[in-house]
Amino acid sequence: MADLPPLDLLRSFEAAARTLSFTGAAGELFVTQSAVSRQIQQLEASLGVMLFERRHRALALTEAGRIYQRAVVESLERLRDAGARVRSSPAPRQIAITTTPGFASLWLIPRLARFTADHPLVDVRVSATLEVLDLERSRLDVAVRFVPIGRGSGAPLFEETVMPLCSPPVAAALREPGDLVGQTLLTVDLPHQAEAPTSDWEPWLEVMHLSDLRMKNTLRFTQYPDAVAAAVAGQGVVIGRLPLLRELVRSGQLVAPFGEGAASRRGYFIETSRRAGHNADAQDFVRWLRAEAEAARR
Repeated sequence: MADLPPLDLLRSFEAAARTLSFTGAAGELFVTQSAVSRQIQQLEASLGVMLFERRHRALALTEAGRIYQRAVVESLERLRDAGARVRSSPAPRQIAITTTPGFASLWLIPRLARFTADHPLVDVRVSATLEVLDLERSRLDVAVRFVPIGRGSGAPLFEETVMPLCSPPVAAALREPGDLVGQTLLTVDLPHQAEAPTSDWEPWLEVMHLSDLRMKNTLRFTQYPDAVAAAVAGQGVVIGRLPLLRELVRSGQLVAPFGEGAASRRGYFIETSRRAGHNADAQDFVRWLRAEAEAARR
């Protein structure tokens, strides 16, 4: 593209070729006649051919000039048409969301089609990460944060209950919590807590007075959805977070062998950025999140 002449040279050539007058072209472009003459000379020098025959008080296009005129006129018309289409196109409607991988894959994504069906013109971008992103700096509209109760802003979307969950074949060998000693522990390395392999189990273990429980062996994951997938595959017992896993329990893919849950004292809270205040679709998304959470509670 480096060998293409500047656009102002092409505009001057098109006007001069159409009017066959440097003076007429100058009047259209609101520049001097000498400026148009210099631009044409610059264009001819870059192409290495003469585009005009300079006659006494008249201009005529050379054969090369006629060929070049057709190409320039066509190109400028295409640019004008493209500019008109771009200017008339509505601004894209977008929502940018950040949340944890667990909430994204286990709760949000299975429901997201209901939102997009009601908002077919809205593009949704989900950033699933354990990193706490700055909404303004990252140009995000909405965050669903997983934080201790009392540290989130406003009322939680929902609070969390935890209990052991496993596949039906694994559950057949579990009659009481003590039977877990013969099972594989499926756990997640939480940020800054790698030294505590059962940190995600602790609320339930405390309620059941099983803080010293040691299971047969451990499979550790960096993402909670991977630990859940291992539980569904019958590879061990995972600490189930409800309501994230409610549909897997309802479908029978996972079961609660002891039927007792414990409040984790954590919950999911919605946070919005300043830009979301000017984004009606982001506001609709927040209302939709709360309606889905309420429907799940019912």
